[in-house]
Amino acid sequence: MQKSSASIRHRLIRQMLWAAIAAAAVLYGGAFLWRITYPPELPSPVVTGEAAIRNAYSLTDHTGQAVTAETYAGRWQLVFFGFTYCPDICPTALAYLASAMDSLGPQAERVVPIFITVDPARDTVEVMGNYVSAFHPRMVGLTGTEAQVAEAAGNFRVWYERSENEAAPDGYLMAHPGHIYLMRPDGRFEDVFIESDQSAGDLAKHISSLIENEERSG
Repeated sequence: MQKSSASIRHRLIRQMLWAAIAAAAVLYGGAFLWRITYPPELPSPVVTGEAAIRNAYSLTDHTGQAVTAETYAGRWQLVFFGFTYCPDICPTALAYLASAMDSLGPQAERVVPIFITVDPARDTVEVMGNYVSAFHPRMVGLTGTEAQVAEAAGNFRVWYERSENEAAPDGYLMAHPGHIYLMRPDGRFEDVFIESDQSAGDLAKHISSLIENEERSG
């Protein structure tokens, strides 16, 4: 009789332990599912107010001269990344920059429009020279090695990617954004524009006001 009672107690204890384990598993599983379905709120990102854009590069201009960003120090710079085989965005953006330069009049002496290729394999010095000269006499074309171009694009936070296209010259195009970066004479980032957001005349007026403010404060 005692042996039977002990056996019963042991069985009850085992059942209670298994019940506790099962309950813990259910609670854990429920908590896990809750976290997946309703993840905790992440802290808000911290905004510093400064764009992480660096006007830094070591490239070759369309005349074959080695240049850096410091080469154009002292002038406002309008920087655009693209490639000469671009069918639409690039010629439109460069024509837009040329029109803005013409609208600046004498103040255009204080500004340099810069076109940096993202396709250095095809955009040689000679190709760049012929291309930029068709838009504006003051426009500068920059090319370099794959590594140099990648570094320049990275500093400006510009992405680009080869896109296979059988109908395109050599079977590919280059995907890239259409941003125009305005850099200050000291090399710091000032603003970014897209051609469709304002007319070339309005861009010229904006740059003109910046030049005048600089002259007054200087």
